Order: sequence, then C-alpha cells, then structure tokens
Amino acid sequence: MADNEDIQGQFGDEIRMPDITYKPGYNKLDSFNWLKDLPEIPTGNELVEIRFKNTRKGFFRNVNGLRLEIGDVVAVEASPGHDIGRVSMVGHLIDEQLKKLKTPPLPDDLKKVYRKAKAVDIQKWEEAKKLEAHTMLRSRKISEELRLNMKIGDVEYQGDKTKAIFYYIADERVDFRQLIKVLADEFRVRIEMRQIGARQEAGRIGGIGSCGRELCCSTHITNFISVTTTHAKYQELSLNPQKLAGQCSKLKCCLNFELDCYVDAQRGFPPKDIPLEALDCTAWFMKMEVHKGLYWYSTDQHSTANIIALPIQRVKEIQALNKKGTKVDRLKLVDESWEAAPVSQDLLKNNSLTRFDPPDNKSQSNRNPNRRKNRRFNDKRNK
Repeated sequence: MADNEDIQGQFGDEIRMPDITYKPGYNKLDSFNWLKDLPEIPTGNELVEIRFKNTRKGFFRNVNGLRLEIGDVVAVEASPGHDIGRVSMVGHLIDEQLKKLKTPPLPDDLKKVYRKAKAVDIQKWEEAKKLEAHTMLRSRKISEELRLNMKIGDVEYQGDKTKAIFYYIADERVDFRQLIKVLADEFRVRIEMRQIGARQEAGRIGGIGSCGRELCCSTHITNFISVTTTHAKYQELSLNPQKLAGQCSKLKCCLNFELDCYVDAQRGFPPKDIPLEALDCTAWFMKMEVHKGLYWYSTDQHSTANIIALPIQRVKEIQALNKKGTKVDRLKLVDESWEAAPVSQDLLKNNSLTRFDPPDNKSQSNRNPNRRKNRRFNDKRNK
C-alpha cells in the first residue's frame, strides 16, 4: 500500500492524509482473511470488527450499509460521543470469529458504525493521540502525590477527546475516587480506570526478550494463557526463576509454544519415580531426553555419579521384570546403542572468507616496498 492513505470525504472528494499510514499485518490485532476469495453471499450479517489502540477491539453494526474494507478508518458509537478506529475484519470471517466466542454478543447490544472518518475526525484523532504521553506522565505524578499503591502504564484518549482510559496495575485493591476527581479537573475529560495485569503491561510497553527478538506479547499474542512451573517440568527445563521469567516478572509465555509437542511425546513413557533393580546395583532416575527417548539413571540417588542412559523400551522391560520380583543381570544390554546428537561444526573454520576474491597483484606489490626497491636495483645492474 502507498505511504499516503486516501480517505473519501463526505461529498466524495479525495483527501490525502500524509500523517496516517496503514500497513496490513504490522498490527498484532490484524487477522488474515483466508476467506477473501469466496464469492460474496448475502448472509444478513452486518457486523464488522473494529480495532483501537493496543489490544482493544470489538464488534459493531454497520447499520448504514457502508462498503468497508480492512484498514478503513471509521467513526463508531461510543459512550459518550464517538470514537475512531480501524476496520480489522469483515465478511465471512466475522461468522468464524463469533463461533470462537463462548458468549457471542447480541446484535441489539452492539454499537453502531456512524460513517467513514472525515478529515476533521482524523485531525482530532491525531491531536488526541499526541496528548497521551504527557497525560500518562502527569497522572503518575498525581498518583504519587496521593500516595496510591498503583502504576499507570498507559493512557488512551477517545477519538473525540471527550474521554480517556487510564490503564493501571496494582497488587492490591486501590481506592482511586479522589484520583478520578483530580484527573477530571486536570485534563477536563471523562475518566475511566481500567486495571490490567503485568503481561498486558509488558505487551503495551514492548521490548526485547532474552532470545534477542521483540516480545511476543507486543507482536502477536492477544490472549494470555496462564503459565505454571509444570510447563517447564514437562520440557525438562531448569526451574531457575531468573531464566524462566520474562520482563513482566512472570513465567515466559513461550513456555506454552512447545508444550503440546512434549506432552504428546511423553504419553507412552514409563513412570520416572520407580527405581530400576539389578543384581549389582539400584538405579534412580536423574533426567530424560524427550525427543531422543532416553532416560538417564544413576547408581547414587543424590548425585549424577555413574550415570547411564537407557532407551524407554529397555526401561519398560526392566520395570516389568522388577514388578514380578525379578532383578535383571545388568541395566544396559551389550549390543544396545542409539544415535548420538550431531555435534555442530564451523564450516568455515579452515577456510578464508576472502578465498573467492580475485588476486590483486598491484596491491600485493605495494605491501612490500623492499621488494620494489630490489627490483629497481637489479634492473640498473643488468644495464
């Protein structure tokens, strides 16, 4: 899409707004319309999804029958006044999105889409967004003066600058009635306080994670699922809070990404809390490698001395014999082997990075000035 976005005015005239840009897919609330190639079938569904700042979005009724596309800036009904947002979903995809909701909203409870945003609406919307940073910093000082145990992490102005939403985090219940009065007198707008969690705050602020990439909560995660230490145990990770915690001081959301893969791989694994009995020793479980199917046992219950690796099939056989009262001769079979993990190597450790460069005789001769002097001396001597 071009850098400038075309907005149709009230009388059909084209208005170019250089300050407003829209690139599909750059916002984490954007949805991929995988049903866009289907023919238009009148389903009687007049709903559209509108997204606002950060993670706020909702369904609205297109009562005026406007021809809306993803990315259009529209004016919608708010309480009070009106708000400005972008269309994030239209068409058949709305029906699929409503099926995911456990309690889909009733059409009568939804607010209306007034019109496509005009130049005046866009200008006021931009002015409101420029006030958000100053308002947030000023509100933090006011809350400190009132000695409230809370932190205001973000402020969102409504499109018509008549209302402001203050997002805050707090460990305990906060009585902010006095704060609302002071903020209303300070900024002359209607105040709404909305509490969020530490994960939501990290998603709004953003940052770089320990993996070197941008935080998942600020790029694509919209629904936060609870993460416990059980997720780390399934993946055989060290229970170190400094490594498992993210910038929000909670367990990292990425612990959920591969959890299902590890759970499925361990469905047929034998129990780990049963020691293995042999004629010469007793072995206790130490660790396992899930995707290799290996259990590591030690003859010392409290250390990793004499550690030995056994495939899960061999562990099942030994546990079955021990259950019958029979001890095996040895834990590991003589012909038992497994594929070792490939060792990573540097493919260029014995090669020069400039091996493909063409030879430069002139530059080589210039590097050795004594060689050039000797050549001149020999030429004069031969003459």
